[in-house]
Amino acid sequence: MIRQTVVPASMQHIVERFHYAPAVRIGPWIYCAGQVGRDANMRIIEGLEAQIVQAFENVRTVLSEAGAGFEHVYAMTTYHVDIHSQLEPFILIKDRYLLRQNPPPTWTGLGVTALSFPGQLVEIQVNAYLPA
Repeated sequence: MIRQTVVPASMQHIVERFHYAPAVRIGPWIYCAGQVGRDANMRIIEGLEAQIVQAFENVRTVLSEAGAGFEHVYAMTTYHVDIHSQLEPFILIKDRYLLRQNPPPTWTGLGVTALSFPGQLVEIQVNAYLPA
């Protein structure tokens, strides 16, 4: 199978600056890099809930560029600075994006001491399957 790099236009600078792809598609499999609550200009969004929403919207952008949507997500891993205070609001927001899936995707949530840039509170990584 052919490996295809998935780069939304709004994320091209990430490839140039940090040398990684927002996602890679191999056949029907889409492997997405973790997305955080930042805008297209790399500014961190203020506030936990706003960061979570923006991280999910960034995931949506990457999936969409690959021709997929949240309904194609089969696995999710999340990274949380202070996971215990984040879990309840994260679940409420997550359910807006993933609740309608049957069966739901797997989810592993990890507490971490820090993410790549100061002020980042949550990172969401997903994998998706998009049948031909």
